[in-house]
Amino acid sequence: MSLEFVRNTGETPIGTITEVHGPVVVIACQQLPPMRQALYTDLVHEACLFEVHQHLDEHHLRAITLHQTAGLRRGAPVYDTGAPLHVPVAAECLGRLLNFFGEPLDEGAPLSGREFRNVHSRPAPLQDALGTGGILETGIKVIDLLCPFVSGGKTGLFGGAGVGKTVLIMEFMHAIATLHKGVSVFAGVGERIREGHELWHEMQKAGVMQQTLMVFGQMDESPGVRFRVGLSALTYAEYLRDTLRKEVLFVMDNIFRFVQAGSEISSLLGRMPATVGYQPTLTTEVAEMQDRILSSREGTMTSVQAVYVPADDMSDPAVNAILSHLDTTVILTRNQAGKGIYPAVDPLQSGSKLMDRQTLGDRHYAVAEGVREHLSRYQELEDIITMLGIEELSPKDRRIVMRARKLQRYLTQPFNVIASHTGLKGESVPLPQTLIDCEAFLLGHFDDLAEEQCYMRGTMTELAS
Repeated sequence: MSLEFVRNTGETPIGTITEVHGPVVVIACQQLPPMRQALYTDLVHEACLFEVHQHLDEHHLRAITLHQTAGLRRGAPVYDTGAPLHVPVAAECLGRLLNFFGEPLDEGAPLSGREFRNVHSRPAPLQDALGTGGILETGIKVIDLLCPFVSGGKTGLFGGAGVGKTVLIMEFMHAIATLHKGVSVFAGVGERIREGHELWHEMQKAGVMQQTLMVFGQMDESPGVRFRVGLSALTYAEYLRDTLRKEVLFVMDNIFRFVQAGSEISSLLGRMPATVGYQPTLTTEVAEMQDRILSSREGTMTSVQAVYVPADDMSDPAVNAILSHLDTTVILTRNQAGKGIYPAVDPLQSGSKLMDRQTLGDRHYAVAEGVREHLSRYQELEDIITMLGIEELSPKDRRIVMRARKLQRYLTQPFNVIASHTGLKGESVPLPQTLIDCEAFLLGHFDDLAEEQCYMRGTMTELAS
């Protein structure tokens, strides 16, 4: 919400600040504004915005600050903006780096549009909402084959720290721009400033920044900003979908930090913690955001959300709350990364609601199941191989293990967005070619190849005999 918008709407004070508790302020006023109303007070150089979260009694409320709290004081006058939080929207938002309020972080000019949209807008009406479509190809072999994205669906990338969630997200954004000519909206929730800076420059180097909008709520900002920045970015995604009629990829990194910010706010507001110390409103808060991520008659919106898994525990309540809304789950593991398998996707734990014969077709389904069976059998035999050696296996099992190891290496892939770091040219592989190659592995056409020849390459075309 721009300072100009704020000052054009509020004129006379509605109350004063009586208490300041970190990012929470208590405001005394004669008439209570509604929940989620945006209020502000004038500091020396800017307006400090608040969002109403609690009505304490007839004349007192608690609000969360959306700025740094330096300069706040008791007795400061508070003004009503007359509306919930709004962000400016305009067609030239693509290619920009913005903060939670829609203000530029890239030293560019402010957005020129005079249109503002409510960050708390309702989901599209049921009669206008569209269901999920078919497979959305990404050009990433392991994803397209074993856990395909759903067009208009939601995908979660689950993993601990350092397993490659952000790199995989960057490659998805590159695929949407190059393969599908769509646009991406990136929500950096609690993003480290260094990582945000690197991501911005990498997207520029990859040549897809002009089809991307980035909205950052940084790690050092108020919990109120980290809690609401996802909604701000989602508002831009809805604008691109409904007004500009674009095919939108909505990316959130990391949605777990949204949950953390909500937990921080909940504690500051004095709510009793629930399971494992999370806020009692966890399920509702996640659902409010997820229910807005949908396709309408005007355009499609597909979502990819990075989910940090605390202590690699998939039974965590926050992880489960997010998981219940997803169509595809991609599990990235430290075990895969330790073997040099990148992307570090666990092919046996990952899956999609589209993984059925009717949706995929007989051929894709049969190949995917064949690959899973080989990899599953290899996993079962790994302990025996470690203790006794591969020579102790039956000829059939030896053959399965050999093919599974080659498939495991074939499903690695050099990415376009990090080509400058790895020195390997990025590869995008069409799904039909992936099916041809995997069929050849399963039928034994590559049994004579060394495993190294299958590693970090695109297709097997030039090696096919």
